[in-house]
Amino acid sequence: MHQYLFFIGDFPIRAYGLVLSLSIVLATGVAYFLAKSDGRWHEHVIDMGIYCGLAGILGSRLWDVFFFDWDYYQHHLTELLNVWQGGMAIQGGVILGTIVGIIYTKRHGIDTWAFADIVCPAIILGQAIGRCANLLNGDAFGAPTGDSFGIVYPPTTLAYQTYGAAPLWPAEVWEGQLDFVIFALLLIYRVTNHAKGQVFAMYVMLYSAARFFLEYLRGDYNDLILGLFKSAQMTSVVAFSLALAAWLALGIKQKARESQPRKRKNR
Repeated sequence: MHQYLFFIGDFPIRAYGLVLSLSIVLATGVAYFLAKSDGRWHEHVIDMGIYCGLAGILGSRLWDVFFFDWDYYQHHLTELLNVWQGGMAIQGGVILGTIVGIIYTKRHGIDTWAFADIVCPAIILGQAIGRCANLLNGDAFGAPTGDSFGIVYPPTTLAYQTYGAAPLWPAEVWEGQLDFVIFALLLIYRVTNHAKGQVFAMYVMLYSAARFFLEYLRGDYNDLILGLFKSAQMTSVVAFSLALAAWLALGIKQKARESQPRKRKNR
């Protein structure tokens, strides 16, 4: 595990930033491939990848700052953008990235639901690679396992500063692996007889479910809302519920459309 790959003078090249950038580039490339294969809107993918990628970084950071660490950052405003210290909440990134994506599609006359279906496997692929960045940086870490099994982080990481040399659950590693599984499942689901928008809804449901249960192993945030769930779990419950409702509604709408008798043309 190397937080710093090398230095250019006194400027560090961090593994976190490099892998995070790589995740955006590769996700955009895969989205381009999927859109080009589908035959629609591939010429917009690069621009959208830049806009949504930047929005994702900003949303991830602001979500973490204001929902998890505001007690600290309200007194250290100059450190708001110091993402290498740890503090990127992927749920905030997905939310703001999705909002920017919706705005972009509306402004360019693109079918939002259809476009989301095409590119959402690339989104979860980017998330999976992004978790590799978390591992290299020693954040998004798990709680102590209470045994000899687990990851022991080096002293320079936030994980070590929080728990010392205690072995921790590999929460970020398992999340990245589950994201790769979700990536494959979405590719498979895309070729089934689904209604428009259901692939994106399935992406939200699968990731929300995985994140909900993995939060029981996370050790970076332990505060409970209403004494029940962590904030990320509450977000997952809301996101899963909305996505499930959308998945069902889109399916019902599609069946209703298919059941309508076609009008015969006059000859």
